[in-house]
Amino acid sequence: MARFIERHPAWALIAIIAVALLLWLVFAVWPPGLEQAIGRKRVFLNAIFNGITLGGLYFLVASGFTLIFGLMRNVNLAHGSLYLFGGYVGYAISAWTGSWILSFAVAFLAVGLVGVLLQILVFRRMEGQDLRQTMVTIGLAIVFADLMLWVFGGDFYQIPTPSWLIGPVQLPFITAVKSSGEPVYLQYPMVRLAIFAASVAIGIAMWLALNRTRIGMIVRAGVDDRDILAATGVQIQAVFVLVFALGAGLAGIAGVVGGTFQSISPGEDTRFLLASLVVVIVGGMGSIPGAALGAVIIGLAEQLGSVYIPTYAIVVTFLIMVLVLALRPQGLLARR
Repeated sequence: MARFIERHPAWALIAIIAVALLLWLVFAVWPPGLEQAIGRKRVFLNAIFNGITLGGLYFLVASGFTLIFGLMRNVNLAHGSLYLFGGYVGYAISAWTGSWILSFAVAFLAVGLVGVLLQILVFRRMEGQDLRQTMVTIGLAIVFADLMLWVFGGDFYQIPTPSWLIGPVQLPFITAVKSSGEPVYLQYPMVRLAIFAASVAIGIAMWLALNRTRIGMIVRAGVDDRDILAATGVQIQAVFVLVFALGAGLAGIAGVVGGTFQSISPGEDTRFLLASLVVVIVGGMGSIPGAALGAVIIGLAEQLGSVYIPTYAIVVTFLIMVLVLALRPQGLLARR
């Protein structure tokens, strides 16, 4: 980022001003004229927190995608299907057992197993053949979508929120001030905050595993020069199967998260595949912090755009991607 500031001081200054303005809008008490111009502060703060928590969901999907695509160089365009399958599995387990926590564990294991099969049966046979991987996984995504439509139908499903996460929690952000001078604080759903906190914990654990453990060192070394690493006696294929299973399992967990505070239905696989691609492009391939930053940026852009410029909300997302590609093609926090 220091190099980016040196090369593009004007853009860096604009970014700093934008962040400072955003912080002022979040923490300051809005004057009446500002509320008349852009609407109530409560709506703005809800859009901000919706964008951040949506970014947590995008991160869960994109972190698995960046492990598989950005780190292992496997072009898996069926990743959105893994997300949708995880959501359906989570819904089925939750409806059958009534346990929300168990649905996460089963979805992680089931989708992780699918990831193992994909790595062994598909990607191991096409290593380094990006075009073949792209075409085959597009075909698999179509097949998976039809199979899930056949089994689960075209209905919308929502995973029930556990009772201990139902209800709002008061946050220390003032949305308005009453005529008596008493401040009104923001109320926000507890389940979204809990899921976002879990996303942060998963992101930190993944970064530590990749950068501070022996298995992470082996994975990074295997990506750079797998032949030399294999010559040292490391079972590189077994390591890659494990990483692919982890990336797929994260998509399964994200499916349960998405089914809890949104819904799952046919077409969500394509939506989250595109979101993962945009997040990885913005954040940088192979970078866990980059996936986190990209996910928050895209989540905020979607939610603020849907509130203030709903007609052009999707344009804002892709405009951000175009700007990043123009100014920093490798992504904001790409691995060196």
